[in-house]
Amino acid sequence: MRGRHLENAYYAYKRLSSKDFVDDREEAPPDSIEISKDIGNPPWRRSLVHILVATISSLLFGYHLGVVNETLESISRDLGFSGNTMAEGLVVSTCLGGAFFGSLFSGWVADGVGRRRAFQLCALPMIVGASVSATTKNLWGMLLGRLLVGTGMGLGPPVAALYVAEVSPAYVRGTYGSLTQIATCFGLMGSLYIGMPAKTTMGWWRICFWVSAIPAALLAILMEFCAESPYWLLKSGRSGEAEVEFERLLGALHVKSAMAELSKSDGRDEVEKVKFTELLYGRHFKVVFIGSTLFALQQLSGINAVFYFSSTVFKSAGVPSDFANTCVGLCNLFGSVVAMILMDRLGRRVLLMGSFFGMAVSMCIQAIGASSLVSSSQSVYLSVGGILLVVLTFALGAGPVPSLLLSEILPSRIRAKAMAVCMAVHWVVNFFVGLLFLRLLEQIGPLVLYTVFSTFCMLAVIFVKKNVLETKGKSLQEIEIALLPQV
Repeated sequence: MRGRHLENAYYAYKRLSSKDFVDDREEAPPDSIEISKDIGNPPWRRSLVHILVATISSLLFGYHLGVVNETLESISRDLGFSGNTMAEGLVVSTCLGGAFFGSLFSGWVADGVGRRRAFQLCALPMIVGASVSATTKNLWGMLLGRLLVGTGMGLGPPVAALYVAEVSPAYVRGTYGSLTQIATCFGLMGSLYIGMPAKTTMGWWRICFWVSAIPAALLAILMEFCAESPYWLLKSGRSGEAEVEFERLLGALHVKSAMAELSKSDGRDEVEKVKFTELLYGRHFKVVFIGSTLFALQQLSGINAVFYFSSTVFKSAGVPSDFANTCVGLCNLFGSVVAMILMDRLGRRVLLMGSFFGMAVSMCIQAIGASSLVSSSQSVYLSVGGILLVVLTFALGAGPVPSLLLSEILPSRIRAKAMAVCMAVHWVVNFFVGLLFLRLLEQIGPLVLYTVFSTFCMLAVIFVKKNVLETKGKSLQEIEIALLPQV
């Protein structure tokens, strides 16, 4: 009890300090906030540990995206739907359908219970769903498990993007945002390596699902010790606690300047509840449209079709899937590391345009490899090389940038809910790509299909050039004030 009283007294003291500071700031000259420049940037190490815990959700995201890649054949054989391409597609796409519903409500969850609790809630269905998939005896049990896992997958990415943007110092926000993509790469690679024995060891695919419950449990436990988003705390009227968390994340010297800058935008319009209709029209429509379109184009580029069914494509080309998937994972990881290095140097816009353009060229290479213009031996090299180049160029920008960029350009008042809507668009498109890819590959052939993917990549280059602004090195408040029309 005494500890509780001390904690309440501490927060009360902090609230008084916050109030005194606001009063002093109103009497200070307009450029008084520039004092933060005199004391330099906040230490990046303080927030890094919190970011690393949050990226466990991205690790799980990548793992569950790739867990059926190596195991789908043995799953279909053991559960009695071998050779049924629609059933195999459902095993992939049911997870994505669950992710749609999870992402659709992620904004309301994140705003309702906070970012930390939202992470813990996303871990719960992943644990339960993995257990159901690991123990099922039929297709319907597998689909139920994948649906539950997908719900957690839908909650995780938008909350991770919010959390990274809101607890990172502005000068390393792009670098930290890339860490989520790197974690996704490790998750994908882990699922591929863990799934390798599935082809020779009966029932190994069940182990693959059980393994995923371990990082999900770690996420739920470790997030209990991480900082809550100061942005969410201030929106909830808990300014004293927001100051305490800023001190944990940035250091005592930067608390007052961070609170002052946060109040520039958050003090204006946080009183009213966000209505769903505000996201579909009005002054917020433009940023929601940009985010939704970026996510749709990201999926229509064909990248997840490559991830989901790379083993099948490599097998048809006569390339050992183990070797091929290792190369895919290494290309993805290498591109993500390069993006992390360049994100706060070249900026988001340059990486996006270069990435989508590189993917367009890579898809053209695959289309040529699938045509009658080259010999069979050349076709193998072009197809495999095209896939690896698609993965590499995707990881350089189209993979890590959209979620980071969206969490930066969305106004704080609608950030969580607008992110949920945009991610729901992402999952709808992702669902249909995963469901229809194999069937389209059979019906219209790889030449036409890869040409269509290449066209969408070029449309993405044009869209980014016309609509996306650069955000590197700017605080979230500076971006919001620059983009949001005054009414």
